[in-house]
Amino acid sequence: MFSVANKKCDDYMTPDYAWDNIEHLIPKDKKIWEAFYGNGKSGEWFKRKGFDVIHTPIDFFENDLGEIIVSNPPFSKSKEVFKRLVELGKPFIIIMPTAKITTQYVRNLFKYQDDKLQIVIPRSRIHFEKLVDGKPVDGWKNACNFDCFYYCWKMKLDRDIIWLE
Repeated sequence: MFSVANKKCDDYMTPDYAWDNIEHLIPKDKKIWEAFYGNGKSGEWFKRKGFDVIHTPIDFFENDLGEIIVSNPPFSKSKEVFKRLVELGKPFIIIMPTAKITTQYVRNLFKYQDDKLQIVIPRSRIHFEKLVDGKPVDGWKNACNFDCFYYCWKMKLDRDIIWLE
């Protein structure tokens, strides 16, 4: 149900360079669950880069796979996604809009956790590929009007805020 975006406004596929940006932060010795299937290309990227990845079109909210979650979930389900990630208790790196950091639900979920929420800030805006009904949108210029962070938890990064070069 939620492993693929289920709303026309939520089908934004991650470009390879967005994963390239953080490849050095993703452990190679862990089984990765790329939990939101989209068009399947993110799973292909992980495999090409030598990661052990689980990337199948199954429901994120009803499954518990892998040792670490690295994904670009549907932004319209961010509240539910963050809650489920904390319930699973696994390390994660997810792409979400910058504005999510200021929401009450993110504050309430992470402010008392022993493990801090860490942020990785891309050098420039991520320009997602827009799909409608699984197909590229005619005239879409891959130019997003919002910024995203990589939200990380239990990743044990060297710093709580990392600016990518």
